[in-house]
Amino acid sequence: MPTTLTAFADVTTSDSALRRFLHGLPGVDAVGLEARAAALGTRSIKTTAKAYAIDLAISMIDLTTLEGADTPGKVRALSAKAVNPDPTDRTTPMTAAVCVYPDMVATAKAALNGADVKVASVATAFPAGRAALPVKLADTRDAVAAGADEIDMVIDRGAFLAGRYLETYELIKAVKEACVRPDGSAARLKVIFETGELSTYDNIRRASWIGMLAGADFIKTSTGKVGVNATPANTLLMLEAVRDFKAQTGIQIGVKPAGGIRTTKDAIKFLVLVNETVGEDWLTNHWFRFGASSLLNDLLMQRQKLSTGRYSGPDYVTVD
Repeated sequence: MPTTLTAFADVTTSDSALRRFLHGLPGVDAVGLEARAAALGTRSIKTTAKAYAIDLAISMIDLTTLEGADTPGKVRALSAKAVNPDPTDRTTPMTAAVCVYPDMVATAKAALNGADVKVASVATAFPAGRAALPVKLADTRDAVAAGADEIDMVIDRGAFLAGRYLETYELIKAVKEACVRPDGSAARLKVIFETGELSTYDNIRRASWIGMLAGADFIKTSTGKVGVNATPANTLLMLEAVRDFKAQTGIQIGVKPAGGIRTTKDAIKFLVLVNETVGEDWLTNHWFRFGASSLLNDLLMQRQKLSTGRYSGPDYVTVD
């Protein structure tokens, strides 16, 4: 099996070559995609499997606060919750990461104090992406310099929708380079497409391939700041894209649905999608994440119910 992008070297040599490749991808059967996502969402799991799924989902959360009213105190509290989600049960897994704005990266890093929780930072003029390239790259470099382990960038949806595919590719590639630290190590890059603004499933597939060809470590559905965010159907489509990409290149890419995933039932549906589409290789927080803020509380309440037989309710978890 090939393990490089050599086979796709000619695809990104020009805008016309990239357009030919992207428009040559198989068209998405929208009815079939949605039907499969809905069918997988009806799968039921037994109690022991549910306990495993809840812990796995907790370990996959990027615990997120991306508000204009964020304060250092709020970020420190969120970081403490990421490390110890349920103070009454120390067996509860840590979350995968804390996701904040670039100016809060240093605060989160200090609060985590070496814990095995990553600091993710949004960048590139999140959430709209409306800024000049030098500003976007400076945004990224500032976050990496402050200690970010991961960067969640947004593409320029205007450029993509106008058909400027090579410009979109070059942006991702430039941000990927900005993620490299002076010592040669690099923050992992998650590329956000804002699927709710891409209009069609074909566009989501094309954006997925642009992101993967440009060096994304993860492809991510949404910012959580628009009306339509992660759905089972658009996540299934992106999972199929990373599966096909690995089959052709040997390179594994992660997937992160974000926005609108609020309940344990929702999270388990997405885990079923992962298991049935790409398999166990992706059932780890190194390759699959949930971008969420409120999801963790519901997972904790369901976890407490499984262990005690009683539903604790929201008063038994911390308020984010």
